[in-house]
Amino acid sequence: MSGAVAVHHGAFGRTALYELDRPFVMHAHREGHLIFYVSGRPAGVQVVDRVNPIDDTRGVAVSPWEPHNFDREPFGEATLCLVMYIKPMWFLENCQSAECVLDFGSPVVPVTDEVRRWIMRLTALLLNQQDSDLLDGYLFEMTRICYELSWSRTNGRTPLGRRRARFNDFRVRRSLRLMQENFTEEIAMDRLARDVGLSRPHFFKLFKKQMGITPNLYLNTLRAEQAITELLTTEKSITDIGHDLGFSSQASFTRFFATNVGIPPSEYRRVAHQN
Repeated sequence: MSGAVAVHHGAFGRTALYELDRPFVMHAHREGHLIFYVSGRPAGVQVVDRVNPIDDTRGVAVSPWEPHNFDREPFGEATLCLVMYIKPMWFLENCQSAECVLDFGSPVVPVTDEVRRWIMRLTALLLNQQDSDLLDGYLFEMTRICYELSWSRTNGRTPLGRRRARFNDFRVRRSLRLMQENFTEEIAMDRLARDVGLSRPHFFKLFKKQMGITPNLYLNTLRAEQAITELLTTEKSITDIGHDLGFSSQASFTRFFATNVGIPPSEYRRVAHQN
C-alpha cells in the first residue's frame, strides 16, 4: 500500500517523500510539480499524453494545471519519490525576475550531479522530520535549477509566451469563479455551461483549450486542496471533512483522496506538518 514517509508544508507549497506502489488517476495542481526517484523500483509519470520515466538519470517537471498521473505496475517493490509542489508566486518573488513564470519548458529533467546533490540534501532534511531554516532555500535552488534545465533545449520559446493563451476568455474566468464558490456542492456541468452562456460541448472544449484540463479535473483539484488544508489545520474527523466536501461516505472520500493525492487521508494527517 502506498504511504508517506514525510510531508512538509510551508510558504513555498509542500514537499514530501512518498512510497508509491500503484498508479494515480489523472489529476492536476495549481503548483509547479517536481518528481524525483530516490530508491526502489523505477517508475514513470504521464504528463498530458506521454509517459516520462523517473529513475537515477531523469526526473519529471509538471507545470501548473498540467494533467498528469503516476504510472507503474501495481505490484513489486514500492518507489520512494521526492516530490515538490511549488507555488508559482513564491517562486516568482524569490527569483525577483519577471521571467520566472513557473511553467516548465520540458517535462524531462536530467538528473545532473548538481540535481542529485539537491535530491540528497532535501531527502535528508525530510527524513530528519524537523523544521529547518534551510528547507526554503534548498527548495528554491532545486526549483531554479530544474526550471533552467527544462528550458535549456526549447529553441527560444519562453514561458511568458506560452502562458498568454490561458485565462483570456471571460466565460472561462466566470466558470472558475463559480466552481471556486460552489465546489463543496454537486455541480451540474450542463447548468454551469448555461450560466456562462455556452453549450456543454462548447464549454468543455473552450475550458480545456484555455486551462489544459477538463472542468471535472479542476473541481477535483479544488476538493483535494481543501481536504489537504483541513487535514493539516483542523481536528475535524475524516468523515466530517469528506461530508463537507460532498462525499456520501468516508470510504468514497478516502478513495478520492488516495487516487488524487497518492496516500489515504489518515496517513497524510499522521505525517504532515508545517512551519
